[in-house]
Amino acid sequence: MNDKISWVKVAESREEVPFGENGLAELMAGDKKVCIGTYKDELFAFAAKCPHASGHLKEGYIDALGNVVCPLHRYKFCMKNGRNVSGEGYYLKHWPVEVRADGVYVGMKTGGFFGWF
Repeated sequence: MNDKISWVKVAESREEVPFGENGLAELMAGDKKVCIGTYKDELFAFAAKCPHASGHLKEGYIDALGNVVCPLHRYKFCMKNGRNVSGEGYYLKHWPVEVRADGVYVGMKTGGFFGWF
């Protein structure tokens, strides 16, 4: 089955993303809450909560290698591909981000098995 990407506008501009001092923000992409991280002038979108114990990732931090670190148990995830880089075996859902002239967009997959219902 083909998954299609639906681009959802999350902010009018990069400057309107409410990043905290930690480089993280939480926004709505349609009906889904996502966390946006910034590292080396690139934006990343990923699940708002850690897959381990549901820690709010916007309250964590970005380490020197560009990984988001959960505030609860310090599990680390690559913001680009969702891999758990601290070795616990979890996976962080993530989505592509595009900064366009008219705003910031997150690409959410549509279709697939559940697209039939």
